[in-house]
Amino acid sequence: MKRRTFLSLSAGAVLAPIAARAAVMEYTPGLVTEALARGETVFLDFKASWCTTCAAQERVINALKAENPAYEAITFVNVDWDEHGKSVLAKSLNIPRRSTLVVVKGDAELGRIVAGTSRADIKALMDTALTAATA
Repeated sequence: MKRRTFLSLSAGAVLAPIAARAAVMEYTPGLVTEALARGETVFLDFKASWCTTCAAQERVINALKAENPAYEAITFVNVDWDEHGKSVLAKSLNIPRRSTLVVVKGDAELGRIVAGTSRADIKALMDTALTAATA
């Protein structure tokens, strides 16, 4: 095997789990329970495609993630409100509406924002999640 090919494949094998974690996951039943059981800090974004507040929150989250690669330590999960707004997950967390952001680790809710788009507030919530994820 050529050295360059070997190095490329090796780097891909090492970075694949990191890249997978950095990606935003779409919610499916059981996903959050499994992530929490692995000890991950989960940032839940209850959103709808038609929701302008959700879109504003998403822009802030994406900008903050682009500025600080350390946020990759957090497991981000999008929860489609139209599909999962009445799910066991939403009910167990008492999610009142779309555009709700929640950070959870283990059995504890670490923080939430309901319909807020303030960059400072979202950054504070993401920093709380980062502190928990790296503790």
